[in-house]
Amino acid sequence: MPITKPQTRTLPPLENGDRLDQKTFHARYEAMPEDFRAELIGGIVYVSSPQKRPHGKTQQLVHHWLGEYVLATPGTDALDNTTQILGPDSEPQPDACLFILPEHGGQVFVDENEYMNGPPELIVEVGAATESIDLHRKLQDYEKAGVREYIVLAVRTQRVFWFVRQRNKFKEVPLPDDGIFRARVFPGLWLAAEAMLREERAGVLAALKQGLATPEHAAFVARLRKQASNP
Repeated sequence: MPITKPQTRTLPPLENGDRLDQKTFHARYEAMPEDFRAELIGGIVYVSSPQKRPHGKTQQLVHHWLGEYVLATPGTDALDNTTQILGPDSEPQPDACLFILPEHGGQVFVDENEYMNGPPELIVEVGAATESIDLHRKLQDYEKAGVREYIVLAVRTQRVFWFVRQRNKFKEVPLPDDGIFRARVFPGLWLAAEAMLREERAGVLAALKQGLATPEHAAFVARLRKQASNP
């Protein structure tokens, strides 16, 4: 009698609009091709479209901005396009995030498979084709998960939306008269809104340099250092 090999069960591919829990989504996502990108937002799968030039250019400037802050602020780190496991129905892949390292009192951790878990203190999304999702479904997920500040750079409508967490809810911060947003969680992280939207790198970095020179940033660095020495 011939011996038949046991059949290997193949996971179905992810499709835009699938309704899944995080564990099912994660297993199916890992089985997809490496160049495939999708997110789970509020239990719904969103398959990403190819990025166009305005999105990519702005995103690269965001990474430079956050990277300069990290260099000047030991105890913090930044990531781009990295899977973030936030809850039973949420596994987004933010365009960028800034967080306090766990050993310095942060609220994220890395699991045994090297995936980021928990809410970064600050998330940035570049909203071009995804502006509506970023300002609604993603905002709800990030708010629910405990993200403390959330920025949406609306490339199409040329506007910066900045939200801060107050009483477990996001509240939008109006643009200050001088055109510079100032982070609450990360003292010294200043953003010249118009310069960012116009992709004016010099203007973005000049405003950040001003923020990094403030006494508030120096005090924050000292606080992070003290937290690491007194776990």
